[in-house]
Amino acid sequence: MKICVYGGSFNPPHVGHIAAARAALEQLSPDKMLVIPERAAPHKDMPEDSPEPEQRFELTRLSFGDIPCIEVSDMELRREGKSYTADTLRGLLELYPEAQIYLLLGTDMLCTFEQWRDFEWILQNARLAAVARDVGESGKISDAAGALSKKYGARVEVIDAPALPASSTDVRDALRRGCGRELMHPSAYEYVIQHRLYGAKPQREWLREQAYAMLKPQRIPHVRGVEEEAERLARRWGTDAEKAAEAGILHDITKKLDLNQQLILCEKYGIITDKLERTNEKLLHAKTGAAVARGRFGVCDEVYEAIKWHTTGKPDMSMPEKILYMADYIEPTRDFDGVERLRALAYENIDAAMELGLRMSLEDVASRGQQPHENSAAALEWYAAKNHRE
Repeated sequence: MKICVYGGSFNPPHVGHIAAARAALEQLSPDKMLVIPERAAPHKDMPEDSPEPEQRFELTRLSFGDIPCIEVSDMELRREGKSYTADTLRGLLELYPEAQIYLLLGTDMLCTFEQWRDFEWILQNARLAAVARDVGESGKISDAAGALSKKYGARVEVIDAPALPASSTDVRDALRRGCGRELMHPSAYEYVIQHRLYGAKPQREWLREQAYAMLKPQRIPHVRGVEEEAERLARRWGTDAEKAAEAGILHDITKKLDLNQQLILCEKYGIITDKLERTNEKLLHAKTGAAVARGRFGVCDEVYEAIKWHTTGKPDMSMPEKILYMADYIEPTRDFDGVERLRALAYENIDAAMELGLRMSLEDVASRGQQPHENSAAALEWYAAKNHRE
């Protein structure tokens, strides 16, 4: 039985890791490959923003789990302390005493192999398979393999694979900048965003794709307009434009659901509703949308609250809450009497715009013979009093 072992921190796993694994599978033709995330690297400390070991395991499972012959193992996570390859190899030989084991490793690990714990014992009991990390490293691999072979009789096979497009450090940096989607398996990237690992910000185009798939097609121009308007308002009023755009993209993600579907979401997320909300999906979609945005996309409290209050408003709203409320009201596709006045006012005096917008909204509700929500009425009273005092 031939087993290829691919260990590492996988912090996070990325397309380079996946390409190396596929190349090794093709060239070595093992019966199976074990991909083993380490609990704690023996040769370096984990960066401060690293996820928990269990989360790195899940990222690794999502990245490699759909490749035939690959099994993602938690054997190093179940051991306390540093993750030494010699200990892992001993455990595998107990399970598979007749197995021929290959250790897949990168250029840097091959070049420093003599620093590994019990490295001579490893060389006696396993073969090495080396894959280049960067362009132009074939010479370094050949030199290191030759030296290990001559000095210790090591058996080293060089894997012919494209150089890795990025390191895990590069991927972490990209994720913090709102990039990096193309460097990860789609499921792993989604997990990173859902849990906001590595301080990740969602790539804007990816977030649009996810949100638009949850909308009726005719609503997409409105949502795009809200995103753009919220970003402009945020820059005008000195708040985080990226978060404002994120709220704009996600604010209507449950809008197309009927009342029963909305109530199911309320039960799922433990959302408290009042009597009026339980009979009005238009009111509910703000609360359920906020809950889904947090549950699926990991939005921060600031974005969550903005989505939650974008329909009714409330007294004493934060600036991000006011920005989304107004962006939803005045985005470029809106066309109603008084919208131009409201648009201008939103950039001159946002509290005055809130009062005017709430008043117009309540008048519209009354004209259709509907009952206004108490939060909207309270918000109008609050902003009218505030603006009068000023």
